[in-house]
Amino acid sequence: MRILPLALALSLVSTMSLAADATDPVKEVMKVTEDNWNSNESDWKFIFDKEPLARLFSKRFQAAYAEASKHPAYDTENNEPGDPFGYDVITSSQDGCPLKDIAINPAPAANGMTDVTVTFKMWTCIDEAEVKDSTSEVHFDVIEEDGRPVIDDIHRVVEDERDSVIEEMESIAKGE
Repeated sequence: MRILPLALALSLVSTMSLAADATDPVKEVMKVTEDNWNSNESDWKFIFDKEPLARLFSKRFQAAYAEASKHPAYDTENNEPGDPFGYDVITSSQDGCPLKDIAINPAPAANGMTDVTVTFKMWTCIDEAEVKDSTSEVHFDVIEEDGRPVIDDIHRVVEDERDSVIEEMESIAKGE
């Protein structure tokens, strides 16, 4: 009889360890972003390439990206859809330094969404102390879709104002 409770306990522990965490897609996006800013431009990886977009982002986000990509930021071959952003969406920048002091902190889930806050320093190679020590803040709305956590929106915070990448993509799709 002791074996059954032990087996159930082990089963519960193994199931809990297999469960995906709301920070998982955010950690992956931030790892790619960190690697990009640590590498040469030729090694740049795009978080919105087909595979990571389908795996890490919600269907709503994917649909908004598909519409926005019909209006690429730069000319593409054969006028094919392309990246609608002319900058790194996470850092809101075309330029930067290797990211430092990355912290990923989830808030408790509420109404089916987890707000995952990421802070980092991206100007550490700049000599000006105020710029060098500045901290960037990005929020990821993470929801569960098809039994796994996915990013439903991204919000960059500047001077206590939050934007929305979904809203930006909707504006791009409208040609605004």
